[in-house]
Amino acid sequence: MVPSRHREIACAVVIDTQGRFLFQQRDNIPTIILPGRVALFGGHLDPGETFLECIVRELHEELTYFIPPERCTHLGSHRGLDLDLEHGTAAAEFYLVRDVPATEVVVTEGSLLIAERETLPALTERLAPFARAAVNLYTSLAVKA
Repeated sequence: MVPSRHREIACAVVIDTQGRFLFQQRDNIPTIILPGRVALFGGHLDPGETFLECIVRELHEELTYFIPPERCTHLGSHRGLDLDLEHGTAAAEFYLVRDVPATEVVVTEGSLLIAERETLPALTERLAPFARAAVNLYTSLAVKA
């Protein structure tokens, strides 16, 4: 029997100054979570850290571009089964960050994948499950706005 695992994560839908989506193309290394998939930038909470503090730290670490907390708009939450990993649960907070200059981003894990909004349907199958959930949330809210 595989032991259950609980993760607390924060991730962000990142939109550049031209309205394009900035994704993380994960390395295709079998020992990492979701090798080769397209994911959002973000990660696990450190002890004592809030979700907002986590996303600010993770974006700075992974993009080498500082985005202050007031630029992170909360999109939604997920509590329940871990969408990315079997045999676990997750508490996830999704954020939106706009107007990030893609030319100033240096990705430190995986590589940068830039996608136009109209190319998202073709990208859907490659998206990691949490990335798909957050992008769907973003597009559903954008339609209502």
